[in-house]
Amino acid sequence: MSKALIVFSGGQDSTTCLAYALKHYDEVETMTFHYNQRHAEEVEIAQKISKDFNVKNTCIDVSLINDLTENALTRDIDIKSDGDVPNTFVPGRNILFFNIASIAAYQIGADTIVTGVSETDFSGYPDCRSDFVTALEHAIHLGLDRHIKIDTPLMDKDKSEVWEMADELGVFDYVKNETLTCYNGIKGSGCGECPACILRNEGLEEYEKRKFN
Repeated sequence: MSKALIVFSGGQDSTTCLAYALKHYDEVETMTFHYNQRHAEEVEIAQKISKDFNVKNTCIDVSLINDLTENALTRDIDIKSDGDVPNTFVPGRNILFFNIASIAAYQIGADTIVTGVSETDFSGYPDCRSDFVTALEHAIHLGLDRHIKIDTPLMDKDKSEVWEMADELGVFDYVKNETLTCYNGIKGSGCGECPACILRNEGLEEYEKRKFN
């Protein structure tokens, strides 16, 4: 019996990963993190989606990260992406998330953590790259003396390819209408102006153009 724990935000990527995991693993659970993110609706939507897909969701409070870092995802700061790394980057977030998820996976007997990170559309975030995931997986193996795989099914996909994957998995309409990617907390197509919405909607347009033309 294979068991997977999904690092789950309720967005386009993690919901596509949830549909993927349900087809590839015998048992699936989701884990959502509350860190006083500016779009706090994320937690409620993640819990609703987990319920819709009939999987157990656990929400973990990691708001301590707010005491350690200032960024546009956890503070009332204008979103900017004019530097090497956008100010929506939360330093150490994925390091913390994956380490906590590995502890939970160990306890529930899961052999895999599934995450929707991608180095194709990583938005400048260094903790979404393949070499980071590989290094952390190795460190977790050493620290737990148990191999817990970090499965990254979206790693080499751009947003249009993620939409295509959702379509192939039969969850295209659900992902389009019920997920939350927007930095301003608006479900579905979002505000249309923040970097997350632009990336999501441009990917959707590209996929639909490719599909229907």
